[in-house]
Amino acid sequence: MTEAQEHTGAEALHIDSASVRLVRLPLLTPFTISSGTAYEKVFPLLILRSGDLEGYAEGVADPTPDYLEETITGSVSLLRETLAPSFIGRSFRNPEELEQILLPWRGNQMAKAMVEMAFWDLWSKSLRLPLKSLLGGVSDAVDVGVSLGIDDIPATVEKALHHHELGYKRIKLKIKPGHDVALVTAVRTALPDAALSVDANAAYSLADMRIMHGLDALGLEYIEQPLAHDDLFDHAVLQSRIKTAICLDESIRSPADARKAIQTDATRVINIKVGRVGGYLESRRIHDICAASSVPVWCGGMLESGIGRAHNIHLSTLSNFRKPGDTSSASRYFKRDIICEKLEVESGRMPVPAGPGIGVSLDWDYLDSVTMSTEELGT
Repeated sequence: MTEAQEHTGAEALHIDSASVRLVRLPLLTPFTISSGTAYEKVFPLLILRSGDLEGYAEGVADPTPDYLEETITGSVSLLRETLAPSFIGRSFRNPEELEQILLPWRGNQMAKAMVEMAFWDLWSKSLRLPLKSLLGGVSDAVDVGVSLGIDDIPATVEKALHHHELGYKRIKLKIKPGHDVALVTAVRTALPDAALSVDANAAYSLADMRIMHGLDALGLEYIEQPLAHDDLFDHAVLQSRIKTAICLDESIRSPADARKAIQTDATRVINIKVGRVGGYLESRRIHDICAASSVPVWCGGMLESGIGRAHNIHLSTLSNFRKPGDTSSASRYFKRDIICEKLEVESGRMPVPAGPGIGVSLDWDYLDSVTMSTEELGT
């Protein structure tokens, strides 16, 4: 029995108020994937309040619908107009009760995840427990991999060597058509024994079998989301033609998607992003389905600030997170973070932030300086 199950009948937690900030954090260096280049991280930061306690979560929707259909504008609009009025001023004994309020609304998983994740933080603080204990986590530190954006081959090889020397447990290379097999071959030559993977962000099709076979010969841990973001069938076809495991990211939006992907052998590894699937309850259901089928999972990243990064670290403590996640050091991305604590990798392992909830606190002065707007919800 998890700590959460033991506390499902605890005293209800009243949501007194909520606010959302739109935050802009400049990236230290541009981050390029097959669909474009990011120069900054813009995200909504949700704050739920109950008495003297606050729960935090950040939304992972992009400004434009280039990862999935949801956008920051749409997420905040749904939060303002529909979700916030349904939970502000109400009491919930546990996240399952809150989930019932969110269930009627179709899609919009990132907006719903923002609410649910902030409540988990608030709830665990009210119980004076670390979030990982309520989730059923089993470790005090998690294995970490690094994700390298698209760059020229010599620069990528240099970055891969550098991060391998730092002890990162897996090196993931972003690829796109015309920048794939030669790139990975160069990195594999430089690091013959390293755990390597690639992420295509849905840039290929079954017409690119020559490229897939080329990647298949390079000893990769997995090929992440090579085909369309909403496709399972073609991924099953591709998996039947290559030895390397396919890992699905964008295609897995729900436990049902995970079950179908596993049953059809469309995937042999799954990337769980809490925001993509709608929150921790859905993440745990996907985790459990995968565990029952001996399919490993890992936690993907969306260039989160320290708030989202801390949430991801706690999730990664569940037992079936058997592949290193994208919870690398925040200092790789930002000159300064919006939290007071330092989330830094030590020999390829990320310590779980200590203390109640997600274990980090906001650097209010810096947060104010990078906040574009603030809105009190439900007023």
